[in-house]
Amino acid sequence: MNAIGGRPSPAGGNNASGFLSRYAELRDSLPGDVCVRDVAAAQLEREGLPRREVEAWKYTNLRPLWDTSFAGGSAVQEADAGPVLDALLSTLGDENAASARLVFLNGLLSDGLSRLPGSVTIRRTVPQPLPAGLHPMLALNQMLSADGVAIEVPAGLDGGRLLVIGLGSAEHAPADWHARVSIALGAGASLSVLQIDQGTGCYLSNAAITVSVAEGASLRHARLQRDAASAMSFALVHAQIAERGSYDVFNLALGATLARFEVHARLVGAQAAVHVNGAQLLDGEQVADLTSVISHDAPNCNSRQTVKNVLQGRARGVFQGKIVVARPAQKTDGYQMNQALLLSEQAEIDAKPELEIYADDVKCSHGATVGALDEEQLFYLRSRGVPVPEARAMLVQAFLLDAIELVQDEPFRQVLDDAIATWWAGRAA
Repeated sequence: MNAIGGRPSPAGGNNASGFLSRYAELRDSLPGDVCVRDVAAAQLEREGLPRREVEAWKYTNLRPLWDTSFAGGSAVQEADAGPVLDALLSTLGDENAASARLVFLNGLLSDGLSRLPGSVTIRRTVPQPLPAGLHPMLALNQMLSADGVAIEVPAGLDGGRLLVIGLGSAEHAPADWHARVSIALGAGASLSVLQIDQGTGCYLSNAAITVSVAEGASLRHARLQRDAASAMSFALVHAQIAERGSYDVFNLALGATLARFEVHARLVGAQAAVHVNGAQLLDGEQVADLTSVISHDAPNCNSRQTVKNVLQGRARGVFQGKIVVARPAQKTDGYQMNQALLLSEQAEIDAKPELEIYADDVKCSHGATVGALDEEQLFYLRSRGVPVPEARAMLVQAFLLDAIELVQDEPFRQVLDDAIATWWAGRAA
């Protein structure tokens, strides 16, 4: 029997069969319009999850995802998560810890641990109708998501700072969750969001984030991904920026055995801007992928990407950045740069910057560099009495400096700086 709308058997040979079977069991109990979920399930049943033969997934092998039997996300008690949250907040500085916050426990919003802002509208959501041909991870999210929030900032309002914290726990069996977050800013509004994802155990976190920035509005979004060492972390952002609006996002990838942060941004109004920046600090067998598609649909818009990788052990970083300039998008200014620092002979970087330009009056460029620590600089520091671990740390931090400085919100930037220092200290010890 077909897996959609009945009592199905697993789709034989389909690498999404485990997720499809669980959807069939949960179908009638999940919130929202089941027909919306059926569209996603039909796509996954037809196409499965992408294999490496698909160009966009050439460098990111999802086999660990379909080889793991996930059992869904069990509920986490607020009493158990409270001390974890308190410990996290204590590391963020007083200004950040005092901010409004949304706390997700295994993908479910915790009312008791969240602290909602007074002026920004927060409401619960369920999957909304979307067209066929979904991104495969969005299809998986749409099929199985159990909770989500919509964040709305009224026109002309400064929404201040908001923490979006995802805490995961899967100690006894592999678990998965599929949170959804929608952020909409009215004309002239502004908001700063710090997203932090962390957890324990083996789990899949597969978040879908929708961003809408109206005319003259500004959204600053920093993400700290330090999921558990055995976790798989996926986050997909779809952003639309109107005239004179701006969306600035920075992703710092430290955790998870397999991670992908993907941004699809569309500049639909003149003089709009989007910045998709990031850093990856990886060790062991970690794989982290930052993929972006920036579509310039209107004139006089600009986009910037600076992505830096620090890789040691057998870690592998991936950067796939694509700028698409439509014919009406004259006076486009687009820039991409990926730089990798390899700290071992086994580390690897796969970089694929792309330009697809249909307008004739544009300024677009891209580049990629790969190198190791400068031995002369290292010798200089050692000759002045700096121990090798400290000297290496100084050079790594200097390499990352101009990327981290792109985070516009200073308190958020300090959080990322501290996370980098902690990561490096743990490996230099």
